[in-house]
Amino acid sequence: MCEVVTSEVHGRKNAAMLCDDVKRVLYFFLDGSLGEQKRQHLEIHLSTCADCETRVTIHRRLRGFLRRRLVPMSAPETLRVRVVQSLRAAQ
Repeated sequence: MCEVVTSEVHGRKNAAMLCDDVKRVLYFFLDGSLGEQKRQHLEIHLSTCADCETRVTIHRRLRGFLRRRLVPMSAPETLRVRVVQSLRAAQ
């Protein structure tokens, strides 16, 4: 378990993320879609929590493995047409 760390981001004192917070935002972080402030809080937390740093490392490796092993596939054109027709009918 890790300790609560406070940090100063943009001149304001903030409580850094907790382990449960990291679990909630991990995929956004790995996708690069996490907001700047939350990303900073997450990085501060990772610098003080070996368990969460390990979790992030495992997920990065897993994502890399899957990207290397899985063949990219596209949906058939007929599926796209059916989805568009369904969306238009729902409007």
